[in-house]
This record gives sequence, C-alpha cells and structure tokens, in this order.
Amino acid sequence: MTPLAGIIAARIRATGPISLADYMQICLLDSRYGYYATHDPFGQKGDFVTSPEIHQVFGEICGLALAQAWMDQGRPAPFTLAEPGPGRGTLMADMLRTLRAVPGMREAAEVALIEASPHLRQVQTERLGQVLHLDHVEDLPVKPLFMIANEFIDALPIRQFQMTEGGWRERMVGLCDKGTLRLGLGEVVPLPREGSVGDIVEECPEGVAFVEALGRRIAAQGGAAIIIDYGGWNGFGDTFQALCNHLPEDPLAHPGEADLTAHVDFAPLAAAALRGGAEVSRPLRQGDWLLALGAEARARKLEAAGDAGAMSALHRLTHPSEMGHLFKAMAIWPKGAPAVPGFVALE
Repeated sequence: MTPLAGIIAARIRATGPISLADYMQICLLDSRYGYYATHDPFGQKGDFVTSPEIHQVFGEICGLALAQAWMDQGRPAPFTLAEPGPGRGTLMADMLRTLRAVPGMREAAEVALIEASPHLRQVQTERLGQVLHLDHVEDLPVKPLFMIANEFIDALPIRQFQMTEGGWRERMVGLCDKGTLRLGLGEVVPLPREGSVGDIVEECPEGVAFVEALGRRIAAQGGAAIIIDYGGWNGFGDTFQALCNHLPEDPLAHPGEADLTAHVDFAPLAAAALRGGAEVSRPLRQGDWLLALGAEARARKLEAAGDAGAMSALHRLTHPSEMGHLFKAMAIWPKGAPAVPGFVALE
C-alpha cells in the first residue's frame, strides 16, 4: 500500500466515499506524496511521452501559429505568452526559439507558466530561466494573451456518472471489506443528460471553468489560445486511466505512483469559450492540423540537415494509427479577429 492509499482510506473511513475528482486531486497534487510532487513523469524515463518531447517540429508549428495570430491582431506589445501545465518546459523552449525569427515578437513576450507542482516549477526555471509562475488563469497579467495548452486538461479532475434504473448516480471511491480502494455508486443526482442503463458520462468542472476564464480574457484583451489533447466531442464511456512506466494500470492500485488522466470532451469546452465571449473552433485532428501548417516540409528540411529521426517523429505525431487522430486541437480567438491559422470558427 502506498502512503497515499493509507491517507485516502483513512479519510473514507472518517467521512465516507469520495468523488473521482477528489481522488485525482489528492493523487496528483498532494504536497508530500502526490504524483507531481514526487515524479518527473515526462520523457522516455518517465511514465509517458508528450508531443513536444517527440520532436521540435511540434513546438515550432505551435509557435508559428501563435505568431501569425499575433501579427494578424496588430503585433500587440507587451503581451503574455502562457502555457498551463508546461511539464519540463520543452514546448515553451521550442516556441521561444521559433519566435526569435518573428521581428519584435520575442522582445514583446512576457512568459507566464501556470503550474501547481513546486518540483516542476524548479525544472521549468532551470530550462527557461526566470519566468512568471502562477496558480490560475485568472492570475495572468491584464494584457493580450497568447497561450498553448498541450495535454493539460486531460489531467484535471473529473467526475463520473453512471445511469441506473433509478437515474444517474455518481461513481465514488470507497473501500471494500479488506480495506482496499474500490469504485461504487453514490446517491441519484439530477444530471440533465439522456442515457441508457449502464452508460457512463464524465464531467471536468475545472476544465470548463478554465476555458471560460480563458475565453473572457481573450475576448476582453485580445490574443489566442490553442488547446491540444486527446479526446472527442460529446463522448460517453469510462476513460479514466492510469499510466506507470509507459504501461496502463488500475487507477486505484497505486495512488500517487501513477499518472491519472481522462479523455477530454471538447464540446463543453467550446461552449465555455463561447460563454466567455470569444470565438472558438471545432476541434481538428492533430495530424491534420500539423500537416496543414507545413510540418512535413519542416521535418524534411531538418532531416536533410542531419536530423535522422525527423520524419519518423513526424509519423508518430501525425499518422492516424499513432497520435494523429487520437489527439485534437481547438483554437480560441477574439470575435472579429482572423481565425488562428488552420482553424475555422464553430458554426
């Protein structure tokens, strides 16, 4: 039993079962035993590999898309260049290097990272130098905001609900007779969704709140945001999962020792951006978006210059059987401004 398993079991004995959202929050962010406090999960030696860690072409395309949006909006200066959940800072480093080729943009950019983990904040500072670290999107400076959010929302806590004969019930983490953690069902809740018995739906309240706040910022101050994650549109099903040493495992097996995520439902995020007053796109497949913006030409150029793995990395990022179709990209920009490159406004 991990230290967190004991802590969670004691809480359940004292106050009753907890939601999946509370369980994820504890497992990922506990200051002593939480996953992000005790692990560097990124890369081949970690538990998973993100797109920026696969190849620099991913960060370069993201940076150039934001650069074009910045130019389309009149080159505002100064502006905030932000990333939530920036991991080891690889994506931001690649974008900053790319932005040096855009006259005036790097000089106008003030880098801000939204990061809850003290350990990862230190890793990011070592990689990027002094940057502004913040806890919430609402803490960002009041100025034009250009943001990339890659595999951020999938790690935010979710709630799950299952349809029963009596209606929707929330799935809760409780204890079995032997004292180990198990999933069960709570009381009936008034969930305004249709479903058949056995159906499971997921909600991510923090993700919705984050995107709505982001939409308000961009609508009021200008800027753009690109959100990239794995998921779909108005999805059903249990997507709660754990990953340890690049392999899936039972999410309740080793609290604090595995990364916990869930697929992102982009439909409520798009609605949140619209409520915030911004324009938003329907999500595109990551592979389609990268290729449309010239990722193949860039990878071929890098391979010709001696980067022997550039094209194989591009295959991993864009091919339907790899990350190309599973991962989606969605953009947010001010009403009346040109769309972020590669995207079309949601109708």
